[in-house]
Amino acid sequence: MLIVTLPTHPSSLRVRAWRKLRALGAVPLKNSVYVLPHGADRLERLQWLTQEVQKDGGDATLLRVDRIENMTEQDVIRLFHEARNTDYKDLADRYRKCLRGLGRRARGRDAVRAADELSRLGREVDRVRETDFFDAPGYQDVERLRATAEMHLRPESPEPAAAPLPELRGRLWATRPRPHIDRLASAWLIKRFIDADARFLCAPPDQFPPEAIPFDVMGAEFGHQGEDCTFETLFRRSGLDDPRLRTIAEIVHEADLRDGKFERPETAGVELAIRGFAGTIKDDGELLAQGLALFDGLYAALEAPARRSRRGAPGESR
Repeated sequence: MLIVTLPTHPSSLRVRAWRKLRALGAVPLKNSVYVLPHGADRLERLQWLTQEVQKDGGDATLLRVDRIENMTEQDVIRLFHEARNTDYKDLADRYRKCLRGLGRRARGRDAVRAADELSRLGREVDRVRETDFFDAPGYQDVERLRATAEMHLRPESPEPAAAPLPELRGRLWATRPRPHIDRLASAWLIKRFIDADARFLCAPPDQFPPEAIPFDVMGAEFGHQGEDCTFETLFRRSGLDDPRLRTIAEIVHEADLRDGKFERPETAGVELAIRGFAGTIKDDGELLAQGLALFDGLYAALEAPARRSRRGAPGESR
């Protein structure tokens, strides 16, 4: 904990100290009181900052505390989450703006500019992650958007031949950790319509076993293709013809890509539910299980029009 007092003038001294504390990831507990989780490197940098403040005519007191009596540990962690979530929200908005600017698959100079912007954003994400000491939930949204944007810029490849469904049964399917809407929906489509015996692994791509079928990762056959998200790729390749699945494909596309191609009123609710799961469930296997249940319910709620018509309008006598 660092207690800092600086002269009112010049204001540049206060701004400089604030910027350095922010770069360290410190969060304000009260006016002029900042906290950081203990670590040798962070302690050393605060010691240097203490000397700078004193040299500038201010006062700085550096303390090491075990607890804050009128705050729980979760209260303190919440302060760090709020600070990092603000950073992640700004980055997510910039990623969405970049995706809107891409529109259709970027080419030529547009692709170069987009790649440069994504590279800058990636470096900023990495800088924020260095001060995200308690894994703020906003990171998952940013990581999903970053992966989507990178896959959107991938050079377009020829349309692959449809894989025979029997060859996709009884297999291990692998994707990145912390699945969001596209990966959860894709896992549901695989489990319910393609491979009832499917097993799933969430791991970094360099840890995928050779027998696994990767999905929704860079370079995967079952990933983003052209303007399609992974769910749409799987739906198209499977040859399924189901109006409810087509509706779910539009919901997933809009939530994942946010390109305005589809306007589905269900999108916001489905995405909000998945954000809630991701924020409270830490185990990826349990998160997948909850995603399967969610899409089971969504599929059941999206009854085929013909079936609704046979039931008649509400209140209609039968």
